[in-house]
Amino acid sequence: MTDGSNKLNLLEDLLAKAKAKGADTADAVYIESQSLAVAQRLGNPEKLERSESADIGLRALVGKRQAIVSSSDSSPEALEELVERVIAMAKAVPEDPYCGIADPDQLATEIHDIDSFDPSEPSAETLVDWANRAEEAARAIDGITNSEGAEAGWGQATVSVAATNGFAQTYSGSHYSLSASVLAGEGTAMERDYDYTGAVYAEDLMSPEEIGRSAGEKAVKRLNPQKAETAQVSVIYDPRVSRGIVGHLASAINGSSIARDTSFLKDQMDQQIFGDNINIYDDPHRPRGLRSKPFDGEGVANQKRKIIDGGTLTTWILDLRSSRQLGLETTGHASRGTGSPPSPSATNVYLEPGSQSPTELMSDIKAGLYVNELIGMGINGLTGDYSRGAAGFWIENGELTYPVSEITIAGNLKDMFRNLTPADDLEFRYGVDAPTLRIDGMTLAGK
Repeated sequence: MTDGSNKLNLLEDLLAKAKAKGADTADAVYIESQSLAVAQRLGNPEKLERSESADIGLRALVGKRQAIVSSSDSSPEALEELVERVIAMAKAVPEDPYCGIADPDQLATEIHDIDSFDPSEPSAETLVDWANRAEEAARAIDGITNSEGAEAGWGQATVSVAATNGFAQTYSGSHYSLSASVLAGEGTAMERDYDYTGAVYAEDLMSPEEIGRSAGEKAVKRLNPQKAETAQVSVIYDPRVSRGIVGHLASAINGSSIARDTSFLKDQMDQQIFGDNINIYDDPHRPRGLRSKPFDGEGVANQKRKIIDGGTLTTWILDLRSSRQLGLETTGHASRGTGSPPSPSATNVYLEPGSQSPTELMSDIKAGLYVNELIGMGINGLTGDYSRGAAGFWIENGELTYPVSEITIAGNLKDMFRNLTPADDLEFRYGVDAPTLRIDGMTLAGK
């Protein structure tokens, strides 16, 4: 990758040209990335992909009009054309009373060390070895009859942001991933499952053998599923699906949804929406966090926030535009690419663990459901109504018994939030994370 100072110099030259051509203010972003991905199935290569990209995005504002143009060509001629085009567009579009770059006093001045970049670069042979070892470990599990394969990937990106308000900073990030997916059983009685690991540093990945064994064991456990009776039950969410509940909260408090009046939580600020033992955080500075960044996409200072404090909603997820619409201050959650304006987006969001183990959490459930797979996206953001296809295991007298499938679980997110209890097994694996969760009073639609 090229030196960060060179990219910033290029962006600042671009901003100067935009100002000279008629922009009142402007900002620009340069994203340079590389990636490598392999897939193996039954020991044979299925995919080997490498990509490299370097993209520039320029946003120019003329009064209350803004336009964005992007290009992968950084030659002087292309950049000159980029400036001409964006200024012409900005003069022609309708006014947006809420657009604009950050004021100087909103900018990040302390750039936190988030340890987001592993400088090592794996070879294709290394990734192939990881994928083969994961698949072999999965296929070695008794009962595994076929494989959908294993995939391993690596990527890194450098993001440079500059604006006419004086901001100019660069940071880099990396990401490794490994997954395996296999099938158990025969014919129409086959079941599949998977496991996955992702990390900023290669050394923080789960081992290929661990991923493979886990995927194989999960698939075998799903054999011979039954259907459950329609009932009101307590549902235990496995961590790989419980994080979706936190994701639904993040979507509901996104500033764009609040400003558009399209969220079921639009009137719930400073209200208790969870039990008083529930705390949920957004932490952009968590070292080696999968969504960590030292400043937001508009150069604004960001910080760790307790978005749910003792069950009470304390903040929206805001960028500059949505904060102006709502008459509030930005929370430093702007996210952006090169071809579109900034928009609010959460970073590392997690639900604080409770004090009970998953076993203790379901010990008093006479009849209930343990969910480890959800299907479909039946979420109504306006009303909070929730309906998802599901699979997992039936709980009897606090114990997991037989696998179940072809069922639907339903409720309303407001009720689900209030009736939620976390276990003590939080792990940071996805960027949006939660421990095992228990939610009482769910509707299960079965046979």
